[in-house]
Amino acid sequence: MLGTCTVPPSLLEQIIASGEVRVVTRNTPATFYYGIDEPRGIDYELAKGFADHLGVKLHMYVAERFWQIFPDVIEGKAHMGAAGLTVTVPRKKIVDFSPAYQTVRQEVIYRRGTRKPYGLQDMLDGELEILADSAYVATLENARRQLPQLTWLENREVGVEELVKRIVSGEIDYTIVDSNIFDLLQHSYPDAGEAFAIGPETPVAWALPKTTDTSLRESVSAYFAELHATGALNAILDRYYFSTKKDFDYFGSRAFVRDFESRLPKYKEYFLAAAIRTDFDWRLLAAMAYQESHWDSNAVSPTGVKGIMMLTSLTAEMLGVEDRTDPEQSIHGGAEYLVRVIKKVPERISEPDRTWLAIAAYNVGYGHLEDARVITQIQGGNPDSWQDVRERLPLLSEPNWFERVPRGFARGHEPVIYVDNVRRYYDILRRMTADENSAADEAEILADAAPL
Repeated sequence: MLGTCTVPPSLLEQIIASGEVRVVTRNTPATFYYGIDEPRGIDYELAKGFADHLGVKLHMYVAERFWQIFPDVIEGKAHMGAAGLTVTVPRKKIVDFSPAYQTVRQEVIYRRGTRKPYGLQDMLDGELEILADSAYVATLENARRQLPQLTWLENREVGVEELVKRIVSGEIDYTIVDSNIFDLLQHSYPDAGEAFAIGPETPVAWALPKTTDTSLRESVSAYFAELHATGALNAILDRYYFSTKKDFDYFGSRAFVRDFESRLPKYKEYFLAAAIRTDFDWRLLAAMAYQESHWDSNAVSPTGVKGIMMLTSLTAEMLGVEDRTDPEQSIHGGAEYLVRVIKKVPERISEPDRTWLAIAAYNVGYGHLEDARVITQIQGGNPDSWQDVRERLPLLSEPNWFERVPRGFARGHEPVIYVDNVRRYYDILRRMTADENSAADEAEILADAAPL
């Protein structure tokens, strides 16, 4: 009697057959959070891309507590953990890791205006509270060998952002946060400051089950190799960390948070209504308005542009805006003008490049943008890439270049600064409004809004 045996399907084959990949994560600005329109976060975008790569659905869920991530992967509840996880020696003993997709440092956070510590020895008389079961625990345990007096509290009930809030409110003196997460949080909590970094940079990767079946790990590795090769990984990271590339502006960020709380609420319904009519994210329109006027409806520039969107008299007349200082008219006028500009940008250009190019044209004029795209092409760059065009726009103020294009001289550095600032404000607004549920507000505004 001949026995038959079949080779059981690999883990990757099981995932594909089920039509779903299960991923456990956590809520942070750098990993995963619910935006108004859709889920966002670096790990979400990477995981969604991997699911699409496999041709399956993504089932991503948030661990109730950070410490549950690794058991969920080990026990098979999740196929992987994508949660901004640092690769440490103890963790490598219980899980495998994907290729790293960024590196971070552990940073001690304190409240600005209080005594800044320059080392752990300066924190002995203060209250240090950290995320339970995080990599910070091992760091502190190692430091305590040289500093036995060092103590800390491990919190299992809250996340990193809540600990930063507690720093700002004065409930605790210090915490530890990964540098990538604090880079995203500092604009929303400008009174929280970085004191010093502990240890070297550490790679960040996905946690995978530690098993002899390497099919999933090999597939994930191939996926990340493709992201690196095509530049897609850098594009994702740039979308989230763009606002952190410049030096942190403490006073500017404090002013933004203050204006977010005191000025924006007066105009939010107008931004929502304009967004519904034009299909732009209201926060993008609000970011442009902040760059233009700091949400001041009575703003006037030395050149005579006025209002919250700082419209010229010619543009206002073209758009039918009778009173440029009327915030509702100004916001709707600015949004409509952006619609007209983006329609000129070739549809073949993918997002977000098409939007950034349109916003540059909103500032400098579409003709000058086209000149910069021509220069980009002459120099061998990609005229459909905002980054490539951004590098050439300043050349419009140099005679050996502006004399070679149809529209001539322009202050090409101004649209670069303009788009950079809009992107930064937009990024901050998306994070600061990520937990809002605006569906009811939008429906009410839509019911009252008349078409343009």
